[in-house]
Amino acid sequence: MKKSALLVAALAFGATTAFAQLENKKGETYLPESGDWSIGIDATPVLNYMGNLIGGNGLNVAPTWNFLNANQTIIGKMYTSDQSAYRGIVRIGMDNSHSTAMIGDATQTTPPTYPTVPTMKTDEMKASSHFVGLGAGMEMRKGKTRLQGFYGADFMFWMSGSKDTYTYGNALAGGATPIMPSAATTTNFGSNMTTDTYGNAARITSWKSGSTIGFGLRGFIGAEYFIIPKVSIGAEFGWGIGFSMTGASTTDLESVGGAGPAVGTQTWTGGKSGSFMLDTDRNAFASGTGALRLNFHFQ
Repeated sequence: MKKSALLVAALAFGATTAFAQLENKKGETYLPESGDWSIGIDATPVLNYMGNLIGGNGLNVAPTWNFLNANQTIIGKMYTSDQSAYRGIVRIGMDNSHSTAMIGDATQTTPPTYPTVPTMKTDEMKASSHFVGLGAGMEMRKGKTRLQGFYGADFMFWMSGSKDTYTYGNALAGGATPIMPSAATTTNFGSNMTTDTYGNAARITSWKSGSTIGFGLRGFIGAEYFIIPKVSIGAEFGWGIGFSMTGASTTDLESVGGAGPAVGTQTWTGGKSGSFMLDTDRNAFASGTGALRLNFHFQ
């Protein structure tokens, strides 16, 4: 009877000790629990900071809060239990910009006399782009110590595109006194001057990239270690399929040429492209760029 009591006490003490190993002295739990949320960042800047701090090489800079991959996606988790979590991946971005420049009035044939200000026209460039990346997945976890393994699957969708539009103050003209697209009549915004298919100087009125649409489905497996309560460092590998397609770009331009000469317009259509991938990867968007993850959990 005495031996049985000692055995029960030993087992109870062992279980208590094993459980206590997952808490710090303040009683804070190391591992995530049902209802916790998590967000992950690139651990490399933090590790570099700590390494330089220990090495004392005098080159240390403050660590930065970096995205986990080059796609600038926010990656987070919501725990449905102590051993499972939903994963979310999101980036929704739009960018719009414009610039204007003053250009001389090409129709002003008589030079102004001092101190008259020459007549000016306004050229304008508008640029826009967008990127939408969405993903969802399920993660299952293994392990009862601070070292945890995990596995699961992600589904991803993304699309992107961009457009540039140019408006010119000087209209082109043909006839006996043509107004040609030139430095005297058109502001060079850096990408709006070209030649038409006949070799005449031309200016672009609009350019639109082909829209890119992609899908991906991947399985993943990884591990993380909880260095302090609810903060872990880890990484994962994935394997899956990905497909993307990019439509044709279009370029509208105008020039002066031919008999007369006359003002003409052309529309150029670019090529299309597509890709299919069945391979391993290191991040949530099924590409090669991966990073050690620093994960923060909270409730």
